Amino acid sequence: MTFRLTEDFKTLDELRESPEGVLRQVQKNEQPVVITVKGKPAAVVIGADQYQWMVHLLDLGRALAEGEASIRAGKVRPVEAFFKELLGKSKRAKKVSG
Repeated sequence: MTFRLTEDFKTLDELRESPEGVLRQVQKNEQPVVITVKGKPAAVVIGADQYQWMVHLLDLGRALAEGEASIRAGKVRPVEAFFKELLGKSKRAKKVSG
């Protein structure tokens, strides 16, 4: 993601003057807009879809980190044992229901 200095940065005064304009820009360009205060970045305005995607990526990252921690702690078993158990349960379920 690249920022365009003339478009993707708005001052707090610009946000106050035209909040709808900033929102339209975010939605139209599908790019975040950085809000600056005294020349320094203070906040970022992003679209709802972008935010939802970022939350999804964070959740995925947490799940991967959790899995990696389990592997490092030795809380693993061979994939063959997992599939044997999984398929065994599946066959038993079919016999009961069928």
